[in-house]
Amino acid sequence: MSEYAKARELGEQAREKEWTRPSFAKQLFLGDFRLDLVRPAPVPGDEAAKRGEEFVRAVRRFLDAHVDPAEIERTAQVPDEVVKGLARLGAFGITIAEEYGGLGLPYLYYCRALMLVGSYCPALATLLSAHQSIGVPQPLKLFGTEEQKREFLPRCARGEISAFLLTEPDVGSDPARLSTTAVRDGDAYVLDGVKLWTTNGVVADLLVVMARTGEKVSAFVVEADTPGITVQRRNSFMGLRGIENGVTEFRQVRVPARNLIGREGQGLKIALTTLNTGRLSLPATCAGNAKWAVKIAREWGDARVQWGRGIGRHEAVATKISFIAATAYALEAVCDLTSRMADDRRNDIRIEAALAKLYASEMAYQALDELVQIRGGRGYETAESLAARGERGVPAEQMLRDSRINRIFEGSSEIMRLLITREAVDAHLSAAGELIDPGASRQARVRALRRAGGFYARWLPTLVAGTGDLPSSYADFGPLAPHLRYVERTSRKLARSLFYGMSRWQGRLEHRQAFLGRIVDAGAELFAMTAVCVKAEEDEADLGRRPYELADTFCRQARRRADALFARLWDNSDREDVRLARYVLDGRYTFLEEGVLDPSVEGPWVGSPEGGENVRRKIT
Repeated sequence: MSEYAKARELGEQAREKEWTRPSFAKQLFLGDFRLDLVRPAPVPGDEAAKRGEEFVRAVRRFLDAHVDPAEIERTAQVPDEVVKGLARLGAFGITIAEEYGGLGLPYLYYCRALMLVGSYCPALATLLSAHQSIGVPQPLKLFGTEEQKREFLPRCARGEISAFLLTEPDVGSDPARLSTTAVRDGDAYVLDGVKLWTTNGVVADLLVVMARTGEKVSAFVVEADTPGITVQRRNSFMGLRGIENGVTEFRQVRVPARNLIGREGQGLKIALTTLNTGRLSLPATCAGNAKWAVKIAREWGDARVQWGRGIGRHEAVATKISFIAATAYALEAVCDLTSRMADDRRNDIRIEAALAKLYASEMAYQALDELVQIRGGRGYETAESLAARGERGVPAEQMLRDSRINRIFEGSSEIMRLLITREAVDAHLSAAGELIDPGASRQARVRALRRAGGFYARWLPTLVAGTGDLPSSYADFGPLAPHLRYVERTSRKLARSLFYGMSRWQGRLEHRQAFLGRIVDAGAELFAMTAVCVKAEEDEADLGRRPYELADTFCRQARRRADALFARLWDNSDREDVRLARYVLDGRYTFLEEGVLDPSVEGPWVGSPEGGENVRRKIT
């Protein structure tokens, strides 16, 4: 079996295979626009909402009184007193149940708190989200034993920081290459290996470590001060300068067998399932970034006068401000809807959470990039430099740098598109997978042909016409009704396009990643349009028609992006691009590299630090 086949098989074994609950996004990719699954959006109970609102207000007061984001950027470290103050508020146990010492708040308020923190200090939001979304609390909440929950969750809720360790120097999104091992020895496992980019790893008290147990991967809770663990260095990055991210080495580290999470071999499933809701933290911080950008764009657009009027009144800048404002409203809508669905638990949100992460990280970065452009030279200048020469210290360039990692964190955009595609085509693979599997037997192909015939005989006719073709559909949404009709029609077009791709390329479809990426991006636009229409309808009671104005403009922008993606499905340069890239890699165009000097420091492309002192530090 090839390395690719092994990696693919491992991924298939780890993913959730059953769909026991409905999924709005899955149906969307099948051409079935199930608005009833998201409207009305579920709401938390009155008591939970009251406690959630009080907590968010407390976080705001704490940030305003005790956190200096400029100091964190300057010193590249979150002060210990800030960490301890947040712990006293309960910010490290927002979603941990009250019986284990946490606040037990809905995801909606977890996300609103992170949106607030992320707008003020993205590094601080990363500390909190890495601890709760992918650190010890979430895996134990989903897969831990009662004994494990009672031992570790109260510690996490009190502020003992946790980290998640999966990535290795030579392992990113390909866990089949994982080299860290866990060997059973009596009542313990012995861990050996090196983990890279361990967010919170430098200051963590508890670690979730993924290690190979035989041919499969398992997950363990590990005490960070266990003998044999060395934090070899603290990494530095383009942005998020305050995050405690390191390289951690395990050398003959003994971990009690009772610290195994779930069963042996469930590690990747635990990681993927954890991220179904864990990914919601990134859309929250992205929405916070975009909403902050609206404030700065508004104030600067009027304050900066050129040619007799504020620059925001000039069309070239006005279109950018419109994009930022409409996008910010949509990202908040996507975040709110997905987190409320996570709280409600009636829907399977694995695709929705992935779409929210993908869409928010891409769109928030564009919004911040446009903000830097609107600010001109001041957008490129640091806040510290601006303040030093007597102007308002607006950290636009820092926010842009800080947000760049969101397109990579917890699954790069490219990987997210592949993950979403796999889930989106699950119904097709269940019906006809063996027809396009070159390794399937003749008997299996005959059975698959019968299944496929029945599935497509029922499914294909549903894509011909729908409620989106009726001028009166969704009339209760008022001016937004045409946009929902567009979503319904385009959902069917999306499903037809995916079917055409499968028919054309069959088993080779998985390698048509540019095609699949456009399918996913179009689906993300449809999901965001749905979320923003649902939010505007709900917000009208308190805000009048203003939310409809934002939603209408966003939908007009989103429709044009979606139409462009569809146009490029079949009219593109993908084949030529792939061929040219192959030639580049083969060295055909090395003459292009003449006349430049490479400032890179010499060293291996993939390596690990050797020796050195332990740079782990405790929050005191």
